[in-house]
Amino acid sequence: MPDLIFKSATLGLGGNLGEPVHAMAVALRALDQRPDCRVVAVSRLYRTPPWGKTDQSYFFNACAAVETTLAPEALLDVCLGIEKGMKRERIERWGPRTLDIDILTYADVVQSAPRLELPHPRMTDRGFVLMPLADFAAELLVNGATVREWLDKADVQGIEVADQRGDWWCRA
Repeated sequence: MPDLIFKSATLGLGGNLGEPVHAMAVALRALDQRPDCRVVAVSRLYRTPPWGKTDQSYFFNACAAVETTLAPEALLDVCLGIEKGMKRERIERWGPRTLDIDILTYADVVQSAPRLELPHPRMTDRGFVLMPLADFAAELLVNGATVREWLDKADVQGIEVADQRGDWWCRA
């Protein structure tokens, strides 16, 4: 039997309905317990103002690095399944949600497919993604610049650290 090849991916997590910190922690633990996926780094926890649709509650956001044997679309299916298990309802774009898991990057894959665009097409514009991602992947190259360089240009007004510890997801 051939050795399994693990690929690196980064994920963005967020939510603002119910208990979003708990939902993100459950999602990360679910990923980490899978034989085809392991969590290798998690950012601090951030409290962030709503983006896109601004007439809603503040969000909690974090990012994670995973190593996985899953193909990008299979990883997406796993993440969507976790969201559904946490009662995620897709009612309006950028609207309130119990849990959102976005695949930000997957190895060096660049693709523009109907189900999954990699790297995530709007990640370099979003301080609420870049700030937590920079906690463990500041030098990661995305679209020709590092996460740190994108973060230097991003709007981070109102974003604050909600938990300094990177292991918040193990306890929530």
